[in-house]
Amino acid sequence: MRFAASLFTVFLLEGAHAGAPPSPEPIKLTTLPLPPVIANTSTGSCTLEFNSHGTGCTGRQSGLQVGSWMPDGKHVLAHINFIGAPAAPAAASIYIGQQVIIIKSDGTLFPNGDSWKCITCGVDPSHAVGASGTSLDWSYPQAFSDGKRILAGTYIIDGGADLTGEGCTPATTYVYPIRLNAKADGSGNGQFIRELRLHPDGVHIGINALGLSPARSLSEVGYYGRLNFNPAPMTGLPLVPRYDVINVSLLLDNSGSSPLFAKGNELFFNHSSITVGELRGFSGSGDELTYIGYPVESCNIDVSSVDLLTGRVRRLTSHPGYTDPIEFSPDDQWFVVQDTRGSGRVEFMDGLRWLPPVADQITATACSSVRNNGIRRFFQPYLIDRYGDRGTYYGQSLNHADKGVAGSGDYDDPEWNGQADPWFSPDGTKIVYWQAKAIPPACGGRNPLPCYNSTEPGGRTERIIVAHLTSRKPLKARKIKQGPEVIPWAIPYVAGEPTPNRPYPREGQYTLKGRVSGYADVTITENAAKNGILSTAVELHGYSDDGRGCIDGFQNITVVVEGITLNHLDWYSDLTRTDYQTAEQYTSADGFHMSIDATSNIFSANGTLITTTDGVVYRQPLNGA
Repeated sequence: MRFAASLFTVFLLEGAHAGAPPSPEPIKLTTLPLPPVIANTSTGSCTLEFNSHGTGCTGRQSGLQVGSWMPDGKHVLAHINFIGAPAAPAAASIYIGQQVIIIKSDGTLFPNGDSWKCITCGVDPSHAVGASGTSLDWSYPQAFSDGKRILAGTYIIDGGADLTGEGCTPATTYVYPIRLNAKADGSGNGQFIRELRLHPDGVHIGINALGLSPARSLSEVGYYGRLNFNPAPMTGLPLVPRYDVINVSLLLDNSGSSPLFAKGNELFFNHSSITVGELRGFSGSGDELTYIGYPVESCNIDVSSVDLLTGRVRRLTSHPGYTDPIEFSPDDQWFVVQDTRGSGRVEFMDGLRWLPPVADQITATACSSVRNNGIRRFFQPYLIDRYGDRGTYYGQSLNHADKGVAGSGDYDDPEWNGQADPWFSPDGTKIVYWQAKAIPPACGGRNPLPCYNSTEPGGRTERIIVAHLTSRKPLKARKIKQGPEVIPWAIPYVAGEPTPNRPYPREGQYTLKGRVSGYADVTITENAAKNGILSTAVELHGYSDDGRGCIDGFQNITVVVEGITLNHLDWYSDLTRTDYQTAEQYTSADGFHMSIDATSNIFSANGTLITTTDGVVYRQPLNGA
């Protein structure tokens, strides 16, 4: 698609010292091999006809997710769903359900002739007490630097030897749960945790946990702590050998600062405020933590980083597309993201640049949920230098999906979408990522997007791709310093104590001054319980934060919390941004009324919301599309 200059020209508030952006570099793409595909899921359908080694089959939709590289840079982790195994006691009966595998990336084979090795297949239940067998969530598998252990889901898999070697067998492998204490006396189950990320030191870990805001809507907080192996716990469940997370920091700014706050009848933004919504990982050195936080521009969901010791915040992405999967290179000089940029998916909400994010107090969850259509993502991978988006620089596409032919099955086919997460190799010369093809109901039927046949072996609808950065020299291995035990800007976590509520401006009428010029009249209305914001009304008068253009007009939004994860927005706006080019955002006369669930991500709306910039029109998706 054609990018409009006025939409995609950004002037970062803190990016003046970043220097000239890098030139594009050569990139070669290859696909990693996976277990063979079968169409029949019945017991015993994976015969030697399909896999002569008797080491398992998968379906066209295999529940694939790629993980990190192993320390040697020659193997990649993944989890995948095996189907069609024969019944026990057949030797191949272990290749069933969701399992963690290691894949050769250099074209060589394991001793049995396969290009993959299953790590969790056949592990005796006595070696995985507290785990749930073949239905286990092995999400985001990440290798420890010792080459013997893997973080996967909320578990640590210990192979007892080098996982890539013959010394690692089902008999030597153990699975240990990870527990974050939730109660003052240490009893009961721990916190319900998700989206774990290993610190590069292999000792500390980042964790996310969902919760409820005082207004009974979905919230999320991050934690950072040390992994401590507990071979014989005396309290808490499960009472099995496990890894406890200790010395825990709650990733909330202990100064109480807020991205939007009031002093008297004036509102102010503090974009240096630390607002860890969802923790996404760490920099290559481990000095910084990456996260999704409060937007700098309305409805523009970006990735930021914060220094673990100093609390310095950097905005890494600023493109109007939605970003969250991110991985830094080992030397901190680059990062790779999965982003909707180029798809036009979300620009109908955030294409008018530098609109102050007042309404994001109530719209952020809904705005972020539009990025997907159910299980379909609109991501593609982009390589960006450490200073992030700036000027007209928005990184380099790894696969140029904005130029591909739909249905071709090529690496640039826009119907093959990137998924979370991408991962740098230890030497910085390769990036592994994975894609999933659009399948019903995201295409076909009522959806106007046609479904295309997969050109992958067996018709599989997921694939793993390696981007080879062919002009780069391998980085030398570096010793990673241990992460801090105490994060100075965070809150020490005390199990059993309630999570502090995030502050917000109380009900009232305010003035918000533009950073450069102009002002906005803001009215904030709280809900009946006075524990959250119900609506925001903003009227802008020559408002400018970037100094390149002024915004005039109004935006009025009301939220109805229909369920913990379900928000309904009633949105009215008529905005114009004038600079050397013009952008507009406006709703139909009856307004724009959107309902979307943060877990299912199915778009549904009445009325219209349109953003135009430089003559390019960005419209909302069709309902269910």
